Amino acid sequence: MNTGISLYCGTGEEKNEEIIEQAAAAGIRCAFTSLQIPEEDRVNKHDAAEKMLSVCKKFGLHLILDVGPNTAENLGCRSPYDLQDWGVTHIRLDDGYSPQQAAELSRIFHIVFNASTVSAAEINEWKKSGADLTRFTACHNYYPKPWTGLSLNYVAQINRRLKTYGFQTMAFVPGDGILRGPLYEGLPTIEMHRRRKDVVLNALELFMDAACDMVLIGDVSLSEKSWDAWADLSRGFVSLPAELDPRYQYLAATVHHDRRDSSDYVFRSVESRGIDPFDSSLLEPAEERECEAGDILLSNSAYKRYQGELEIARVALPPDPRVNVIGHIDKQALPYLPYLRNGLGVRLALK
Repeated sequence: MNTGISLYCGTGEEKNEEIIEQAAAAGIRCAFTSLQIPEEDRVNKHDAAEKMLSVCKKFGLHLILDVGPNTAENLGCRSPYDLQDWGVTHIRLDDGYSPQQAAELSRIFHIVFNASTVSAAEINEWKKSGADLTRFTACHNYYPKPWTGLSLNYVAQINRRLKTYGFQTMAFVPGDGILRGPLYEGLPTIEMHRRRKDVVLNALELFMDAACDMVLIGDVSLSEKSWDAWADLSRGFVSLPAELDPRYQYLAATVHHDRRDSSDYVFRSVESRGIDPFDSSLLEPAEERECEAGDILLSNSAYKRYQGELEIARVALPPDPRVNVIGHIDKQALPYLPYLRNGLGVRLALK
């Protein structure tokens, strides 16, 4: 899945390089930075931004630069166009740019605009000014001040409207490691994500419920556990803590992907029917029992050509003699089940 991080000049060159290297190792290819943070006014932004861009290029990340009308001047550039010489490819335009300026800049840069505030009239003005809208992407704000963030439903409504124009959409989730000041209360787009320190679940809500195409960490960093989970998500799967009958632990060696025609009742592994159980008796019918949400299921030989198919129950299901219950997902991971769909992968992380 398309994920990203945020970088800040005030974090320091050494720490930023560490974060960029860690992100690249996790499969992340996008970073965001703002050069308009008042608390960083004493930082040499010219040197800090130049170094940040250099390290991002070294590790294969493209950097979205949040710029205002005075940003280029503050960096010692004559105009925003000079940022091209720095290797900048994506800029997020703050207030203060006319539709004509945005259209002209889009011939040089990929333009990222404020999804949370853009109007249909502004978009029409870009078109009238000759802008190529395929070079525009919509990115929601993050909100440092508590109770100022948006609702998930509102972001979903905005994104559905923007997608009618063909725009890709982006948003932020808060980190759970080093938080950015001055408030240190997280940098979410969605207010209800501020206090729920599960970065993957927060991101899945944005991807699945709000139709976001990319989700970025707004804060400086993540905890070690969350970095691992963010790396998994960046590679297209989620690790779920699980218990599995020891005879079937061979199934944990594979990342299982849900079918693209997802069922509301079960996660259905694409790969499992092609996995050799090594012992045909493992596919024989077992004791019939009730099935609860989170149970790991295996279709037995009575299911004929479906035998060997692994499923994870999203909801309670009636007993079926053709299905063996071979394990279960930990209770704390049950909230993930509605979002593990449409080709997303699952790795069973055995306890």
